[in-house]
Amino acid sequence: MTMLNAPESNPGARVVGEGSATNADPRPDVMAAAKLDGNKVLTADGETAGKVKDIMLDIGAGRVAYIVMSSGGFLGIGDRLFAIPWNALTLDTDRACFVLSVDASRVKDAPDFDQEHWPAMADAGWAASVHEYYGSEPYWGGRGALHDPLADPVGEMGDALEGGRGELRR
Repeated sequence: MTMLNAPESNPGARVVGEGSATNADPRPDVMAAAKLDGNKVLTADGETAGKVKDIMLDIGAGRVAYIVMSSGGFLGIGDRLFAIPWNALTLDTDRACFVLSVDASRVKDAPDFDQEHWPAMADAGWAASVHEYYGSEPYWGGRGALHDPLADPVGEMGDALEGGRGELRR
């Protein structure tokens, strides 16, 4: 298998598989986020953990922060949701899925949330604990603040943001 985006040079998700070395449309190194919605997520020991529900962006940093994985439930009812750090994943282009860096028992005990109660994903303490749980290095370079709050003009509009998803109320 070919491996691009080695963790030392790029703190993003790794890419493995034949498709990682081809000019397939779209290329795995730049692709539409919608193309990844619904992709299966496997654990390191090969069990199905869930599916990609959302891809969360850190707008200030200009990068993918997390995927939200949904697991269990039926037709979206009763799903457990998990925030998975982007750099805790490997995109396997041969199997068209993501592979987590942890095994199934670790995922079963992972912190989760439900559709009505999203965590404050921009909170540095919460974010650091999620990265630590999955054994991944925080993409912002440490356990401190995600970004400078003085450089975040949207931060002042916090009251207008809903449920940690970064969606503006209309």
